[in-house]
Amino acid sequence: MKRAVRLLSISFLAFTGLSACAGPLETSPRPMARGAAPVADAVPDVDSATQARFNAWVSGFKSRALANGITEATWRRAMTGVHYNPKVIERDRYQSEFTKSIWDYLDGAVSESRITNGRAMLAKNRRVLERIEAKYGVPKEIVVAVWGMETNYGTTRGSMGVISSLSTLAYDGRRGEFFAKQLIAALKIIQSGDVDAAHMTGSWAGAMGHTQFIPTSYLTYAVDFTGDGRRDIWSNDPTDALASTAAYLARSGWTKGQPWGVEVTLPSGFNYNLSGKGTTRTPAQWAAMGVKAAGGGRVGNYGAASILLPAGAKGPAFMIFGNFKAISRYNNADSYVLGVGHLADRIGGAGPFINDWPRTGKPLSEKQKVELQERLTARGFDTDGTDGKIGANTTKAIVAYQKSAGLPADGYATLELLQTLR
Repeated sequence: MKRAVRLLSISFLAFTGLSACAGPLETSPRPMARGAAPVADAVPDVDSATQARFNAWVSGFKSRALANGITEATWRRAMTGVHYNPKVIERDRYQSEFTKSIWDYLDGAVSESRITNGRAMLAKNRRVLERIEAKYGVPKEIVVAVWGMETNYGTTRGSMGVISSLSTLAYDGRRGEFFAKQLIAALKIIQSGDVDAAHMTGSWAGAMGHTQFIPTSYLTYAVDFTGDGRRDIWSNDPTDALASTAAYLARSGWTKGQPWGVEVTLPSGFNYNLSGKGTTRTPAQWAAMGVKAAGGGRVGNYGAASILLPAGAKGPAFMIFGNFKAISRYNNADSYVLGVGHLADRIGGAGPFINDWPRTGKPLSEKQKVELQERLTARGFDTDGTDGKIGANTTKAIVAYQKSAGLPADGYATLELLQTLR
């Protein structure tokens, strides 16, 4: 959620926490180019047998498209000449192996150049961003940070043809039904007149435009902020894309005036059983336990909050609010949400995190994560599967094991933890 992926880096690995439910389809009366929308790159050739099997799948998919409201004319315009793209499959297979520590990820996501460029892009687009903020209640710094995280402020929007990419992924079958729904949504976008197939470009997985919307999310959340009759997230003018991002966050529950989170310092002897998104307290209640803002003093009364320890007990701690969850709807990886939130803060003039990351050791590989899950389950701490992904169930199992072993119950998966299980 990311876009994901992207991203696509970690952010798209969560497979763009974007919603897969499409809302009412708007129609655009002006199917014409605005700005310099890129044309999709050529698809590399494949052997004739592979292409023939793919063509047969496309022919069979036509009936599903027509049953979902796609007209013969749209199908012909969008699908004529569509090709199987082996590059897409290579990217899909490779991305599942990607691992990075939270501090390495944030070093890249919130680099000095990205902060500097973000401030410059905010200044350049300040007037329209202020109008967007006034309409949707989402701070301009957050919108610019999403833009920076997704495409480095529009410089890496993706140049693959979305129709070929989605058709390839739907045909491939690994996540076929998801991509089939995205393909239908993409055809509806073309049918609406917002863009034609040649200019519908994006990432290998079909995330599009300046802020990498997948097609179903585009149908639900994209807006025509310029008022020209088109929801154009592809051209060099980022206005519609930035407004669409704000609309997405607003409809995901963004609370005006609330931060995404605040870095905090935990007291000696803090009960780590209380950390994690499943436990909420008011800032006053956390303060009564000795939790302070990292810069000193109490955290403001912004509403119910949880304590997040993205690197365990040895790393920085954050008091996170409802807006953390709103950003996670865009992409459901904690690393991504921290990246957006921290980048937005830095663009707005804040400094780096006060507490240091525990920059020792390497993150667990996927193989080691599977082993961790297997060993936890064997000891009676069920992780509900051994897929190599450290999600809520695995974290819960880690906490239970840590409690039983007299360890700080921070739920953090480390090589040291794995070694204690061996």
